[in-house]
Amino acid sequence: MTIPRRSLRAAGTLAAAAVVGLTGVVLSAGPATAHTPTWAVTCSEVSLDLTAYNSNVTNRVTITVDGKDLLPTETFGEEFHKKLELPEHDKALTVHLVVKAGDGDNFSRDETKTAPVCEDATPSPAPSEGTPSTAPSTGAPIASATPSEVPSASAPGAVSPSPSSPDLAETGSSSATPVIAGAAVAVLLAGGGIMWAVRKRRTAQH
Repeated sequence: MTIPRRSLRAAGTLAAAAVVGLTGVVLSAGPATAHTPTWAVTCSEVSLDLTAYNSNVTNRVTITVDGKDLLPTETFGEEFHKKLELPEHDKALTVHLVVKAGDGDNFSRDETKTAPVCEDATPSPAPSEGTPSTAPSTGAPIASATPSEVPSASAPGAVSPSPSSPDLAETGSSSATPVIAGAAVAVLLAGGGIMWAVRKRRTAQH
């Protein structure tokens, strides 16, 4: 049995068309599974890893924090890797990622994550007034006056010297003062008696 050449050619054309169709399906499905946007947000930084993108087109990426640019729009090809430090904050931040794939919006990303507050960013409580303060340089407690440095109220005072001490200087009131005074009085009395006797004798002669 002989198969006409036209039938063979038609069969070959159908087979070629099937192969081309399958190849197109595989190629069209490949980019969909190849685009890999990976990013993470911590309390202090944002890490971004974009891999397996189409290098034949222009891809764009932007990151904002509470509406302000953390990463202004940048273009990339097959891959893009970046680590960005977040500003200091005392409340949670909203981090927004936008990836524009040049080979179709179905490969683009528009996602939002939250950056929490770092635990070590909370202010430490001020020391209370009752706690002992420490020296700034060494951290040792400031030493207060020790009991030995405070003069004791019960310490015995200086012993005053005795009046009979031989080392005392003469003050003018020695034990010989009454004797001298008595002798002076006796002299005055004797002089007065003599004067009285002389006057009486003169009176008797006249």
